[in-house]
Amino acid sequence: MSRISICELAQWQAAGQLFSLVDVRRATVRLADAAQIPAAQWRDPGALFTWKDQVPRDRPVILYCAQGHEISQGCAATLQAMGLDARYLIDGFAGWRSAGQPTQDLTGGAS
Repeated sequence: MSRISICELAQWQAAGQLFSLVDVRRATVRLADAAQIPAAQWRDPGALFTWKDQVPRDRPVILYCAQGHEISQGCAATLQAMGLDARYLIDGFAGWRSAGQPTQDLTGGAS
């Protein structure tokens, strides 16, 4: 299964690489964190089959969950099986935040 490190994702962002970023944390976890990686779109992981066709196929899709384990890996594996270039973020949102990478609050402001 494809994965991407925090450093690689930060480099992609800095270089202006074209990709989709999808936050697949459970709604309660996301709201408790009150923040996300800038430019991420939240999708309910339990409803993957209702939003899977909305994911652009012409670019990689990076998925992240709270810790980078079952949720993002499962969603990435499912999208990969459907022919998408899907990757999960190693260590998830917790790792991103711990590494001091930028976040934004859920209303869109920087945090």
